[in-house]
Amino acid sequence: MSTPIESVTAKPLNFRRYKDGDNKVRSFQKDIFDAGHSHKCPTYIQSTPPCQGSCPAGEDIRGYLNIVRGIEKPPTSMPWQEYAFRRLTEANPFPSVMGRVCPAPCESGCNRNQVEDFVGINSVEHFLGDYAIKNQLAFPKPTVQTGKTVAVIGGGPAGLSTAYQLALRGHDVTLFDERAELGGMMRYGIPGFRTPRDILDAEIQRILDLGIKTRLNCRIGTDISMMQIRAEYDAVFLGLGAQAGRALPVEGAEAPNCVTATSFLKAFNDGRLRHVGKRVVVVGGGDTSIDVATVARRLGHIDKIHESDRPEHAITGHVAHDVAEASVRQGAEVTLTTIFDVDKMQATRHEVEHALSEGITIRGGMAPLAVIRGEDGRAIALRIVRCEAKIVGGRLDIKTIEGTEEDIPADLIVSAIGQAVDFTGLDEFNNGKGAVNSDKNYQVQGQPGFFVGGDVVRPHLLTTAIGHGAIAADGIDRFLQSEALEKRPKIDVHTFDLKRKMIEKGLAFSEVHEPIRGTDKSTAAIHNFDNRSDRYVISHKELFLGHFPFVPRNRRGIVSLTSEQALNNFEERLQPLLEAQAVAEAKRCMSCGQCFECDNCVVYCPQVAVFKVPKSKSTIGRYVDTDYSKCIGCHICADVCPTGYIQMGLGD
Repeated sequence: MSTPIESVTAKPLNFRRYKDGDNKVRSFQKDIFDAGHSHKCPTYIQSTPPCQGSCPAGEDIRGYLNIVRGIEKPPTSMPWQEYAFRRLTEANPFPSVMGRVCPAPCESGCNRNQVEDFVGINSVEHFLGDYAIKNQLAFPKPTVQTGKTVAVIGGGPAGLSTAYQLALRGHDVTLFDERAELGGMMRYGIPGFRTPRDILDAEIQRILDLGIKTRLNCRIGTDISMMQIRAEYDAVFLGLGAQAGRALPVEGAEAPNCVTATSFLKAFNDGRLRHVGKRVVVVGGGDTSIDVATVARRLGHIDKIHESDRPEHAITGHVAHDVAEASVRQGAEVTLTTIFDVDKMQATRHEVEHALSEGITIRGGMAPLAVIRGEDGRAIALRIVRCEAKIVGGRLDIKTIEGTEEDIPADLIVSAIGQAVDFTGLDEFNNGKGAVNSDKNYQVQGQPGFFVGGDVVRPHLLTTAIGHGAIAADGIDRFLQSEALEKRPKIDVHTFDLKRKMIEKGLAFSEVHEPIRGTDKSTAAIHNFDNRSDRYVISHKELFLGHFPFVPRNRRGIVSLTSEQALNNFEERLQPLLEAQAVAEAKRCMSCGQCFECDNCVVYCPQVAVFKVPKSKSTIGRYVDTDYSKCIGCHICADVCPTGYIQMGLGD
């Protein structure tokens, strides 16, 4: 059955600028008038919306939502879906995959949360990604080749993102990966019912179609030396990933049936793991631990298991007997323990809810103490203790509570407490802490021409790795052109470019320098506009939220399963929005920090000082202007601007 991701009871809009108890009357006259001239007049400030500021991949979210909602029109003969897809993929070449699995920090930052609920950015991305695959959209190949060669080591999200950006710039890219297929953690660390393999394959192939070469089943340091790489390529990107799991740091964790989450998921995604024990205990609290628990629930267990068919043997590389595959599976009792309370787990909230609905037991506030082993050396239980965990000064502080110890019976214990990088053959890059040191351009310290990104810098989200790859590609491109690596902006994301839109429309402009008063009479200047997107994220406090009525979110459907229904069910759970739903959801975007032609400032200006720019000279994000000979600085226009685009900053 299909049910919403989360149930929310609709409530009427209750936004009020002034709350109960506000009884102090402010006098505007002191700020507005100074003798006979205006004190402050409107200036137009483009800021970064918090969704983009929160996106690790640096997507121009406001930009592609404006296209979907119909504010920014596509070029002639191009469908809006394709135009939005191309804007989105300037930063992220995996919209269909990330639209499914990204935990969407952009939605947590969305200013619409102050009205009723965030904009479903992730669901619109999902829609656009699926549209592109269905309509076989391809990335445009570069018209000029530079002749420069780049080796990208690691075919995960960071490496593929880097290869994509470099190929678009005309560089000759070769991808190296030690496995038989590309994708990294997208393929080997996430189950197929969350990232359907046909979707992942389509998005990877679209990147490879740019002319990228591949060398699979090729381990650097074993099949080819780093000395050869240095000799044959002009630059190198290290996207090694962190696919080595961390074992439980407790006594008895060396038991054969105590395994890591990465090895568990790889065995499942490789097709080797066909069943688990009757009782499975997962230690973690993040999305990976939820993936392990839900996979274990689906695999279930079989009776009268052959010794060689135990799950730990499949995880270490053995293939199960035919009898194991033919046996009727039964449900598995799956328990997930986490040091944090359940409501403070790092895992995505709706994934936690689905795990609970499938009958998975989650024990919050529990720390592992020891693995209890039987006479044969195999784990038979995990000993846990109640604890209080919190972050103090950036470090994890865990206090256990004596006398609360207990044992959870287990046939298989899975550690999902973190990942590590395998530096075999690449030890020269290890900073001694299991990572690689780099600067803000992701250039390896002390090694010009070597760049790095992804989990090898800092284990985080898949979208973070994609963002690292894009920034590193910028640095590599500059390095190959012998250009100095510039300082990265404070807010390092893709943003709307007003000058680009003016050029597209055939409008001329010129740079304006101080003093700027009076340049509103110029027809060739962006006179009172300032793009602060590289350094300023606009807060909801600077918006006129009263402009936006209550509009419930258009929610994707998700197949919710009971514990019985989950067994052996590997179908995708997440259902994409319909086209009309995607458009309606994009219309909920408040266009924070950029004009979206609501006309409030024009309608409410008492001096008729704010006026609409003639259609022949207007462009997206630039619809209104001010006649400063009429402006008295009353700042009504700024008060009624829904997006915070108008600020009172121009004047003496």
